Amino acid sequence: MKSRSWLIIGIIIIGIIAASGFILTQENSVEITLETNGTTVDIQPSSLFSIPPQMEAEMQEKALIDVQDPDSTVESVKRDIKAIAKKYNYTADVTIKSQFGTDQLPMPATVSGTSMVPTLEDGQEIIVLKTDDYKVNDIVVATHPEYGMIVKRLKKIEGNKVYLMSDNRKVEVYTTETALGNGMVEVETIKKTPLDTWLPKENIIGVVKEY
Repeated sequence: MKSRSWLIIGIIIIGIIAASGFILTQENSVEITLETNGTTVDIQPSSLFSIPPQMEAEMQEKALIDVQDPDSTVESVKRDIKAIAKKYNYTADVTIKSQFGTDQLPMPATVSGTSMVPTLEDGQEIIVLKTDDYKVNDIVVATHPEYGMIVKRLKKIEGNKVYLMSDNRKVEVYTTETALGNGMVEVETIKKTPLDTWLPKENIIGVVKEY
């Protein structure tokens, strides 16, 4: 009889320990939904227990920086959010949602220059979907070794390279004058042609979806 009582007590203790472990595990797990349209970010945590407000604030701040970073990816954004959760002893499962679907990452950009007139104007705000799923005639944003981030129309795909062209085909001609002294002036005629360029596929950041 005594042994049976001890057995029951043992089972109860094991049950309490197991339940405590379950509660602890659940308490330290959180599902994070990161909603973004490319310009704003909203962190939505889902957990059995309240998460620290500071943790949520850090996630919000870091997510906004990441979304606007040309070098970020879906994987890198999730990794950064998980790292913040880990700092607070939480394990996070992260999902990104945007106007383009689940785990589709948009990025804001501003057009600089007139090379894509009349399609895109100088100073125009655009939204880029970071993706390697593009096709001929898409407007894409890419990194150029000399000019930095550029927006062009994709005209050719050959092997691991793409050919990008400006929509604006106008050649601008202007002159500059340089004083040489003794009343003499050197006049130089300059032709500014549209930038058309071959780039590696890996240089494409994404496709312009909203403009």
